[in-house]
Formats: sequence, structure tokens, C-alpha cells
Amino acid sequence: MHIAPSIPSCLLFGVSILTLACPAVTAAAPAPPTTTQASANDRDGQHDFDFLIGTWKVHLKQMTNPLAGSPHWVEMDGINTTKTIWNGNANYDEVVFDAPSGPKQSMTLRLYNPQTHQWNLWWASSKDGVMQAPPMAGGFSNGRGEFYDGEVYQDKAIYVRDVWSDITPNSAHFEQSFSTDGGKTWEANWIATLTRTGS
Repeated sequence: MHIAPSIPSCLLFGVSILTLACPAVTAAAPAPPTTTQASANDRDGQHDFDFLIGTWKVHLKQMTNPLAGSPHWVEMDGINTTKTIWNGNANYDEVVFDAPSGPKQSMTLRLYNPQTHQWNLWWASSKDGVMQAPPMAGGFSNGRGEFYDGEVYQDKAIYVRDVWSDITPNSAHFEQSFSTDGGKTWEANWIATLTRTGS
């Protein structure tokens, strides 16, 4: 769910979701770590994001200075509206945040690959109208969705991970994290709590 109210070019919602919270994140990093969602290859996951269809209130806690060692957090509220297309094989959402600097808009496009049984996630901001590349990739297992990509942040090769968890019919949790040690440890920088407001 890449919903990044203060990122000039970015993560995800969705994502995260990515270049979600930092102005100096670009693509062209090593391949992301192997996803823990190995079982995703053994099941049809095209309806894994059905829970997100509809309208949600989002409370976001965002770290403005990831990997700095002295985190500074800001909080804001917004609305996420998600719609399905392609008979469930794809969906997209629009997120509007009431950020301190004014309204911020972003969107996430999610496409399901029936051959690999994985989802690919792209994020874009209305600020520049550019879809991030490469997309995040991953899937769900036991009610938890994990998605990864490799990026460069402040001249450092990092991994980015988006996680969907605590999913119920009326609530969900989204978290984006960065790793500088190949995925051994992760620092969360984007934490969102979603509460359903309509279908």
C-alpha cells in the first residue's frame, strides 16, 4: 500500500508501501531477500487482497528520517479507497492523507501473476505521476502478506519489506521496513492502522 505523504518520488499502501518514506530512494539495488512466502507458489492467491476492497480510515505513523539512528516520527490520518479489476487478478487504491503540509495523494496498483502465484505492486504519487520501478513482489501465507524489493537509499543498497498482518473484515495493519544487512534486521518506518468505513 504505498501511501507516502511526504516522499517526493517514492512506499506501500499498500504498500508500502519501496521508496515510501524517503526522498533519496531510487531503484537499482541487489535482488531482494528470498521471501518467506514459499507456500505462495503452491496456492492460488488471486483473492488475497479481497479484504482490502472498499473504503478505509487510515492512521499513519511515519518516520521522516529512516536509518538515521535517532528516529523522528509524524502522524496523520487519511482515507484509502480500493477497487478490484480483472475479476480479482488486479486492484488499485487511492490514498489521500491530511498531512501537516497539506493533502497528499498516492495510489498503488497490484497485479497478480497466475504463473508465479505472486503479486507485483507499483506505487505512484500525484506529485510526479511516475510509477515506482521495479515493483515489489511477494504473497500471502497464513494470513500474513510479505512483499520485497531492493533499492538504493542515500547511496546505500537496502532491502524494503512491506507486511500486511492482523487482517479482519474491518481492520488491518500495514508496515514498511528497511534493511541494510541483507534482511537480517529491519527498521520499521511506515506503520499504518486501517479501519473499514464502507464497502
